[in-house]
Amino acid sequence: MLAIALTALWMGGRVLDAFLALVVLVTFAEYCALIFKITQKPLNRLLAVIFGVGYIGYAGYALIAADSYYLIAALGAVIFTDVFAYFFGRGIGGPKIAPRISPSKTWAGLVGGIIGAALWLGAWVSTFHYTSGYTSWADFWEATSEDSLGAAAIGIILAVAAQSGDFFESWLKRKAGVKDSSNLIPGHGGVFDRVDGVIPVAFIVGLLSGVA
Repeated sequence: MLAIALTALWMGGRVLDAFLALVVLVTFAEYCALIFKITQKPLNRLLAVIFGVGYIGYAGYALIAADSYYLIAALGAVIFTDVFAYFFGRGIGGPKIAPRISPSKTWAGLVGGIIGAALWLGAWVSTFHYTSGYTSWADFWEATSEDSLGAAAIGIILAVAAQSGDFFESWLKRKAGVKDSSNLIPGHGGVFDRVDGVIPVAFIVGLLSGVA
């Protein structure tokens, strides 16, 4: 799935937009399936579906509308959060954040995810400035030092958001009594399982980038 996503990102344009739209639609369908397993009350279902339209729909729209700079920033933040959280969690272990919701998530993993996202955004902003035509290291450092620190701070927020998205979907699955959001991806669950952390990050990046 990562290979498909990277191919769509490389091709860009309508191919990328179509891929993102498909992911949004499948994710929303899986979300609704979970909601319908959780509650039988029509009003609760309606309110949950409306929430899903705003939560998943705006996140998807933000990714489609954002330029490549923000798109790569968002996806990179989620990837680095997941990778660093995994290795910190496995390597350090320690107390769980919410064992009843997501037994594998530790505070050490959260700290690792924060470090990963902060490093990624700081590096991404620096790289962007470096390729923007600065003629000297002094000019480059002056332009990037403040922005990179700010980006690293935003990385902290995005890392927490990514982990929160993971917890939210895990909570939904617990309430629905299922292991995965679907069996669409053999051995890996559903699409919602793969993008649960991307959704809140895309939501925040959309707001920060002015997507309306």
